[in-house]
Amino acid sequence: MANEDGSVRIVFNGEIYNFKEHREWLLSRGHRFKSRTDTEVIIHLYEEMGVECLKLLRGMFAFAIWDEGKRLLFIARDRLGKKPLYYRFDECRFMFASEIKALLAHPSVGAEPDPAAINHYLAFGYVPGTQSAFKGIQKLPPAHYLTLCQGRIETHRYWRVHYLPKFEIDEREACEQIIQRLKEAVRLRMISDVPLGAFLSGGIDSSAVVAMMAQLSSKPVKTFSIGFNEPRYDERNYAREIARRFETEHYEFTVLPDTIDVLDKLVWHYDEPYADSSALPTYYLCKLAREHVTVALNGDAGDENFAGYPKYLMNAIAERARRSPAWARRTTGLVAALGATLFSPDQMIAKKLRALKYTLETEPVLGVAQRMMNFNAQGRRMLYSIDFAATVNQGAPEEMISELYYQTDADNVVDRSLGIDLSLYLPYDLLVKVDVASMAVGLEARSPMVDHEFVEFVARLPHRFKISGLTFPRYPAEPASSGARLLQARGSRKAGRKSCNRPCECSIFDLESVDARTVASGADRRLCGSRPDCSVAPCLALRLNGSTPTAVNRPDPRQSA
Repeated sequence: MANEDGSVRIVFNGEIYNFKEHREWLLSRGHRFKSRTDTEVIIHLYEEMGVECLKLLRGMFAFAIWDEGKRLLFIARDRLGKKPLYYRFDECRFMFASEIKALLAHPSVGAEPDPAAINHYLAFGYVPGTQSAFKGIQKLPPAHYLTLCQGRIETHRYWRVHYLPKFEIDEREACEQIIQRLKEAVRLRMISDVPLGAFLSGGIDSSAVVAMMAQLSSKPVKTFSIGFNEPRYDERNYAREIARRFETEHYEFTVLPDTIDVLDKLVWHYDEPYADSSALPTYYLCKLAREHVTVALNGDAGDENFAGYPKYLMNAIAERARRSPAWARRTTGLVAALGATLFSPDQMIAKKLRALKYTLETEPVLGVAQRMMNFNAQGRRMLYSIDFAATVNQGAPEEMISELYYQTDADNVVDRSLGIDLSLYLPYDLLVKVDVASMAVGLEARSPMVDHEFVEFVARLPHRFKISGLTFPRYPAEPASSGARLLQARGSRKAGRKSCNRPCECSIFDLESVDARTVASGADRRLCGSRPDCSVAPCLALRLNGSTPTAVNRPDPRQSA
């Protein structure tokens, strides 16, 4: 699309939710429109404000603008990273796309793996930051824009979440403000010319979104849930309770542990290594929703806003313990170590107790890093050959976390941890998962809690509102954090205390029921062909059953082909 005289052109992926208010202002400034789309609004905002137009956009977006008069290319990505943008610059040509495979289709681009990306992938389970899995292909990070003029590239950050100064506010007023702001974020994302619905797990975040939608809609909201035959991971009963309370038009799908059938499709869509097992149920959830609607709202980013994961509480406990006398720290560490021996090493509580002991013995940032990684530096060294280890900075993932930890303006470990997850885990894992899965089936996923104005407000709430001191929740009688109680202001009154006050299990897939060797053999055939020297499968099997590298014998691909 272009402006009136064709001198400014744009390609755009995403949605701008506040474009109508800007359109009225642009009309008053004399701009002429050929459509009523948000895409055209971006063009004219750029004409008025240049790159500063980004400050006015509220939504999810990745776009590129070519300014013929200035001979300048301007590409940008939304603040939290909902929409992806990859590029390659080789001094002769600049290429960009929403998917890596589009760049690999060009004859000048080779599919050469980047060892540094593999190192980060094994640490996190995804490839974060500016790099991709392929040498020469880069990501434009969230909240950044890039300009290319006269062969020179400049990249700038245009937004950052701030945790200080804190609002002087009590919890009651915070609840009221959160409800008001979340309702506004939901309202904006319900503006649609096509059928819309919502993902519903029965947890606090998705239930709060559905509650708002039910208030704002004149018709029953369509809601979608997935379940498993394994009762430990099945939360359909909670989702049904919420659906009944709000009289939604509810649909369900049962995910079976037959992952091989969809593995090829997922590998093709994700473009690069991605180890979040919830990619499987998320794909099925999007597929179910697309059979009934074109747009679906979700509760993504609730945990990253309100400190919903247990690790935030662990970080708070460790920070409190560090301020205790040395004898108290030693005693706490000893109790944690002894407590861990009472459980199986693979049990979550044993892992948490070992992590707590490690945190008490080291710097705060290293404790935070420990709880974010699949493999720490020591674990990764066990996986690497001498030759491969020599090609990478093995401590780079820890350095990335450290940089983010000290980069934020937060003054406590809880807010620092939240800042890291908003910069790392949310954009490179959670939002990637939902964007890829939804786009694969032609569904548009919208996330009210990723609204940047909502995120900005919640960030500046006192962190004590987000963490319940040093007490663990009595599941399912109370929420996992004080932050959960803020949303509970809507949830417990409207949706029922039991269903809202519970941790969400929807992202857990029952991989224990999947035979790791079967998947490993299938992965070898798909990713390695008949090459006997390929060793992708051990890592895949390792992620499936949580065993040690020596516990999985890789099937010979020549025998399983």
